[in-house]
Amino acid sequence: MSKTRHAPDIWLLICILALLAIGMVMVYSAGSVLAFHDYGDSFYFVKRQLLFAVLGLISMFFTMNLDYRNLRKYSRPILIVCFILLVIVLIPGIGVVRGGARSWLGISSFGIQPSEFMKLGMILFLSDWLSRETMDITRFTKGLLPPLGLIGLAFGLIMLQPDLGTGTVMLGASLLIVFAAGARLKHLFTLALAGAAGFVGLILAAPYRLKRITAFLDPWSDPLGAGYQIIQSLYAIGPGGLAGLGLGMSRQKYSYVPEPQTDFIFSILAEELGFIGGLLVLLLFMILVWRGMRVAMTVPDTFGSLLAVGIIGIVAVQVVINIGVVIGMMPVTGITLPLISYGGSSLTLMLTALGILLNLSRHSR
Repeated sequence: MSKTRHAPDIWLLICILALLAIGMVMVYSAGSVLAFHDYGDSFYFVKRQLLFAVLGLISMFFTMNLDYRNLRKYSRPILIVCFILLVIVLIPGIGVVRGGARSWLGISSFGIQPSEFMKLGMILFLSDWLSRETMDITRFTKGLLPPLGLIGLAFGLIMLQPDLGTGTVMLGASLLIVFAAGARLKHLFTLALAGAAGFVGLILAAPYRLKRITAFLDPWSDPLGAGYQIIQSLYAIGPGGLAGLGLGMSRQKYSYVPEPQTDFIFSILAEELGFIGGLLVLLLFMILVWRGMRVAMTVPDTFGSLLAVGIIGIVAVQVVINIGVVIGMMPVTGITLPLISYGGSSLTLMLTALGILLNLSRHSR
């Protein structure tokens, strides 16, 4: 196997840094009013975001320059640690409840979200496992079911928090790896039907999820309750027009859109920067996904190829869900927009994963 390395994909790097810069500006613009109201400092969110961005960039530089093949030997211990953290966070008194979910470990306002670590840990382990010569993913019982059982276990632990959004991203990226590894479509289709039934069961089991579905279908049926977020998000996007109201000029960030610096930051971006600003962000994500898939097709080994698919899967699934929620095409799930939304764990882990993708690009043919 060739050990030749060259410079990382410059388009990938430009997209990552550009999205990160846009995110820093929008975290300040979208969150300054709330930050001043709650903490007396309009720079509160952006200062913390800058801290995690620096940590994430250091981690990205590290993962970009190590030999990605060495990650294989650590994939199992990393996954075990991720599972342990998912169990620990469920223990009352240890796991911190935020937004109705016991999904955080930490002290005071600083914390980590174990489910974010699981997204990367799972795709790393699956890439190693499914790329081994002894693995025949085309066999249903001995090939496909074991990795799906592992994915299902992780998804179940995340749902106990509960965190449907993060669990869905982990599930979607993992299934993309399984598909890329050569799983038969008829097997996946059969399991997809069973998964859809289970998904409906999860929705019906929790009244708040059912309210989100009904709000998605008709937000005006409960404009001050379940439909409030979608309505206020659309109120932000609509007036943005072609060029927007201007940076910092959002009206919806004044306590209309809940948590405007996190899940619904794209609606504030569209309000301030308009269709042009929103389209620019989407184009950057599209280029990032395109270059990432190019890396997956040209990296010299199966492990690297599956790992690239998994990383791009995390980005793509998360972007599709977040934008879909913001524009009213999907029910509210609580998913951040990669590199743009405020959030320490998600930003640091995303930059770490993208550092691995840049590493893989250095080995591409």
